[in-house]
Amino acid sequence: MGALVLAAVLALGACGGSGAGGGAGPVRLTWYVYNESSGAFAKAAADCSAGSNGRYTIGVNVLPNDSDGQRQQLVRRLAAEDSSMDILALDVTWTAEFAEAGWAMPFPAAQARTLTDGMLPAAVETGTWEDQLYAVPLNTNAQLLWYRKDLVPQPPRTWDEMLTAARRLAEEGKPHYVEVQGAQYEGYTVLFNSLVASAGGQILNDDGTEVELGAPAERAVEAIRALADSPAADPSWSNQREDDNRLAFETGSAAFQLNYPFIYPSARQNNPELAEQIGWTQWPTLVPGQPSHSTIGGYNLAVGAHSRHQAEAADAIACITGRDNQIRNAIDGGLPPTLEDLYTDQRFIDGGYPFAAAIYTALQNASVRPQTPAYQSVSLQIAHTLSPPSSASTGRLSQLRGAIADALESKGLVP
Repeated sequence: MGALVLAAVLALGACGGSGAGGGAGPVRLTWYVYNESSGAFAKAAADCSAGSNGRYTIGVNVLPNDSDGQRQQLVRRLAAEDSSMDILALDVTWTAEFAEAGWAMPFPAAQARTLTDGMLPAAVETGTWEDQLYAVPLNTNAQLLWYRKDLVPQPPRTWDEMLTAARRLAEEGKPHYVEVQGAQYEGYTVLFNSLVASAGGQILNDDGTEVELGAPAERAVEAIRALADSPAADPSWSNQREDDNRLAFETGSAAFQLNYPFIYPSARQNNPELAEQIGWTQWPTLVPGQPSHSTIGGYNLAVGAHSRHQAEAADAIACITGRDNQIRNAIDGGLPPTLEDLYTDQRFIDGGYPFAAAIYTALQNASVRPQTPAYQSVSLQIAHTLSPPSSASTGRLSQLRGAIADALESKGLVP
């Protein structure tokens, strides 16, 4: 039914309905999105406004940088039926929840095909729920293992090799920390999910209704504890998020960093000398000889269910997710594009995205977070039960299994 409603709205918009008060001027759309540090999102909003031929302008309402804070603000406004919620930047894990709650409008099938033409199937899947597209991929994401080439001549392939290399560097009195997310928030859940997947398991079954967390989860917890008990652990690990890891690496205290590619343009700007020494490889696996499975991330754009300008919002989303904006997001902000052919576009690679092939490989092997409308509750239980990293243990997995089973009954709609 929702797709039919949006289809009707789009048809009316195409017939010239202004939605702004009888042709008094361009519709003002509001895009709710986090404060992307390079300014690429703000430039996309300005360029799409200018290119709309007076149909709309896009204002940016800045959300917190952490996904938990973003979701909280969005949910509260949507629950209040805020009509300013035109374009919503959704973390890839929120699609099911926002669709089930009726907060995002599904796109009609024909328009969905047009909007996602040429995009990575895995990215499109993150914006899809029950075979309907609710959110158009803005960017995808996957972590790599970034390392100092001047300290690490041969990058590690496994978690154990990484800790061994860090221990050797510590003994030599050189920078040796492994920077990775350890604060009690979504990023720590992502770490656990990547480790479980890289050990050959998953947190929930395929249809998201039952808890798994078998032997691979035990290996994942052991890996967290091994890092916590190693000289490789940053003393601030239990408080660190992605940007804390970036900063520590840029200032020279670390040899390794498990993080997203936004760290590369940042290092080029803030520490060009160190940037010349940055190497990259796949996320370390827990099973020698098998690929790792870092967790797919990214953001998708949805039309708010209470927006008065849904047709214009859908058109603006088509522009914001267009090729030129994806290239700028990637080069300036490090955000991996969702258009598949860019990963073999030599001009794009030479223009500032030299790790494109590594990101593409990571995306091909990527794992997904548990797909359930109750995801937020599941994530909170994981981050809470296994925090701080120094206290993570296989003994806590029984508690975690029960907590996740309870979370699956909550439907995840409480902010």
